[in-house]
Amino acid sequence: MRLLDWVVLLGTLGFIVTYGVWKTRGSKDIEGYLKGDNSMKWWTIGLSVMATQASAITFLSTPGQAYEDGMRFVQFYFGLPIAMVIISITVIPIFYKLNVFTAYEFLENRFDLKTRSLAAMLFLVQRGLAAGITIYAPAIILSTMLGWSLNVTILIIGLLVVIYTVSGGTKAVSVTQKQQMAVMMGGMLVAGYMVVHYLPQNVSFGDAVAVAGKMGKMNVVDFSFNWDDRYNFWSGITGGLFLALSYFGTDQSQVARYLGGKSVGESRLGLLFNGLLKIPMQFLILFIGVMVFVFYQFNQPPVFFNEAAKSLVYATPYAGDLRQLEEEYTTVFEQKQQAVHGLVTALRGEDEAAIASAQQQVETLTNSAKGVRDEAKEVIRQATPEAEVRDTDYVFISFVMKYLPTGLVGLLLAVIFSAAMSSSASELNALASTTVVDIYKRSVKQQGSPQHYVTASKAFTVAWGAVAILFAMFASLLDNLIEAVNIVGSIFYGTILGIFLVAFYFRYVRGNAVFLAAVLAELVVLYCYYRTDIAFLWFNVIGCVCVIVFGFVLQPFVGKKGVKV
Repeated sequence: MRLLDWVVLLGTLGFIVTYGVWKTRGSKDIEGYLKGDNSMKWWTIGLSVMATQASAITFLSTPGQAYEDGMRFVQFYFGLPIAMVIISITVIPIFYKLNVFTAYEFLENRFDLKTRSLAAMLFLVQRGLAAGITIYAPAIILSTMLGWSLNVTILIIGLLVVIYTVSGGTKAVSVTQKQQMAVMMGGMLVAGYMVVHYLPQNVSFGDAVAVAGKMGKMNVVDFSFNWDDRYNFWSGITGGLFLALSYFGTDQSQVARYLGGKSVGESRLGLLFNGLLKIPMQFLILFIGVMVFVFYQFNQPPVFFNEAAKSLVYATPYAGDLRQLEEEYTTVFEQKQQAVHGLVTALRGEDEAAIASAQQQVETLTNSAKGVRDEAKEVIRQATPEAEVRDTDYVFISFVMKYLPTGLVGLLLAVIFSAAMSSSASELNALASTTVVDIYKRSVKQQGSPQHYVTASKAFTVAWGAVAILFAMFASLLDNLIEAVNIVGSIFYGTILGIFLVAFYFRYVRGNAVFLAAVLAELVVLYCYYRTDIAFLWFNVIGCVCVIVFGFVLQPFVGKKGVKV
C-alpha cells in the first residue's frame, strides 16, 4: 500500500468513528442509549438494517464464493422479501404496542421469565460467536497484506468498534451506518467497473457474461430439490425465509435497528426498503466475483491466493515441490487461455458445434488446473500444517491489492473495514442491550437508576467486545467465512423463531410447554448438524417446526390450556 491508500483508508475510518462519537454524545438514560429516543427516519432504519447484515464477510467472502461456485448463493436470499412483509405486518406493531427495548421482553409477557431468558441466552451465544467472526474477517486481510500480527490486528479493529458503540449506543450505530453503506456500495461499484475495464480489449462485457455462463458461473436459479444442496430455489425460499424471519424478527441486532424508528410506519418502510434492495445488492457482489473469475481466465491467477501463506512454504524443504506445481499451473493456464479465446470466438459466431467443442476443452483444462491447485494446497498443508488451505476468502482482496490503482486499494480496504465496523457495532450493541434488559435488569438488579443502566450497558458492550475479540483469535479454524456465519446462525435461529411463532400465533401453548419444546428442538438441530449431511439452511425450518410440534404435544402434560395475557 502507498501513502494515498493509507490516507484514504485512515481518513475514511477516522471520519466514521469521529462522526459517530460526536453526533450521538450525551445519552443520559437507557431510552436514549438503547433506542435512540425513537428518532430514526425510515431511510436511516433501512440503511442501518442493510449495513448490519452486510458485514466485512459479505465483501470478502461472497466474491470468493462466486469465484468458486457461481451465482447460486443469491438463492439464499430469496425468502427475505417475503419475511420483510410478514414482519412488517405482524411483528412490528406488537413490539411498538408493548414499548419493548428487546424482542425477548415480549416473551415474558406472553409466556414466562424462563422462556424469555432461554431465548435471550440462545441469542447471546450465537450472536457472540458471530461477532467474533465479523471482526476476524477484515483482520486476516490487514494482517496478511501488511505482515502484521493477526491478534494485534484483531485487537485494533475490535477497539475501533467498541469506542463509538460505547460512546453513543444504538443511535451511534445507526447514524454511522449511513456513511458506511455509502462507502461500501460506492467502493464495490468502482471495483465492478474496474474488473470489467481490465478485461482484454477484444473481450466485451457481453462476451464475459457469455463465457461465465458456459463455464457454469451464471447459475442464478436452480429448481432441483436436494436436501444436501445448500443453495437452490427451495432451500432459499423456505429455509431462507425462516432464517430471515428469525434474523430480522427476533435477533436483537436487527430488532434494535427498527425499534428506534419514529413510528410503526417508519420502521415498516425501513424493513421493506431492505427487502427490495438486499437481493440486488447481493447479486451485484456475487456478479463482481464472477467477473473476477472471468478476468482470471485471461490473466493468470496465482496457484494459491493467500500469498503470505504460500511464501512461508518457500522457506521449507517443500519449496521445490511448490515451484514445480506453479510451473505446471502456468502451462495449463496458457493452454486454457487459448481455449477460452476460442470459446469467445465460437460464441460470437453462434456455431453450436464449435461452442460445444471449445466448452469441452475449457472444462477439461479447468479440471486440470483444479487438480494442480489441489496438489499445491496439499504441499502447503504438509509444509505448514497450521496454514488454512481454503483460499476463497482471499480471491477478491488478492485482485484488489494486485491490480487496482493507488487510492482505490485504500477505498476497497475502507469498504471492508466499514462493513466490519457496522455489523460488529450492531452486534455488540445488541448483545449489551439484551444482557442488560433481559438478564441484568430483570433478574440481577431491578431497582437501578437510569444512569446506572446506561453505565451497565457500556460495561457490557466492552465485555462482549472482549469476548468477540477472543473468539476472533480462534476463527482461523473455520472454512469459508460467509458460510460459517450463516451456519452458526442457522443452528440457533430456527429454535428462537419457533418460540416467537408460538407466541404470536398459537395461543394454546404456554410457557412450560414452549420452554421444553425449545430445549428439545435445539437438541434435534444439534444432532442434525453433527450427525447428518442436511444442508444448514434447513436447520432453520427443522428447529422452528420442532418447537411448534413439540409445544402442542407437551402442552396437555405440563400446563393448563389458555394463554397468559
